Amino acid sequence: MSDFSAPGSNLNKYSVILPTYNERRNLPVLVWLLEKVFRENQIDWEAIIVDDASPDGTLEVAKQLQRLYGEDKIVLKPRTGKLGLGTAYIHALNFVTGNFVIIMDADFSHHPKYLPKFIRMQQLYSLDIVTGTRYIPGGGVHGWDLKRKVISRGANLLAKIALWPGVSDVTGSFRLYKTNVLRTIISHTQSKGYVFQMEIIVRAKAMGYTVGEVPINFVDRVYGESKLGGDEIVQYAKGIWDLMRSV
Repeated sequence: MSDFSAPGSNLNKYSVILPTYNERRNLPVLVWLLEKVFRENQIDWEAIIVDDASPDGTLEVAKQLQRLYGEDKIVLKPRTGKLGLGTAYIHALNFVTGNFVIIMDADFSHHPKYLPKFIRMQQLYSLDIVTGTRYIPGGGVHGWDLKRKVISRGANLLAKIALWPGVSDVTGSFRLYKTNVLRTIISHTQSKGYVFQMEIIVRAKAMGYTVGEVPINFVDRVYGESKLGGDEIVQYAKGIWDLMRSV
């Protein structure tokens, strides 16, 4: 039975944007869990899969999932090359039909089990954005070595000192947005890579949008390799500087 009894909640539709690159082993499990969570809670949904020409055959797996779950649930909008995370969201927004958008990683580091909590918080407080956080009680990180933890903590601390974003986890990429809110914020963003998530949340707060936080346990990817490298860290530092001057 659904836990979502707020007035008008049954009229909502949630569009999950899944940018993919070499996720053929993770994607089937993630989609299965998404379908299970949404079905058990009687939530209308769709998944927009944006594959950037993955050499491992991710798109072929996505096509099989579309045949299994239906074209109304699995929407494929592939691109011809690896064009960046920010542009993947912009591309997917052209095709979403839901009045809410969920963004999450396709590597299974974000578990769909948290989505009912996101939705419940949004409905309870009529929030514009709900973001998952690793850095409040109840949240955490599993599977990272000390170096990766230090980088993440340091990145969040630097952003807090420089930008005062008003959230505990600015680099997180597990979020729920009102669709019109995300479209508005993205129209003002400049970043396309790793810093994109930070810029979105910083600009959201500066524009007066309401943001709630749900504690999550982030689990390092089940299969494949992390896409975070030295270039992304440099871009992040540059992004903070740019935001200090423009927000």
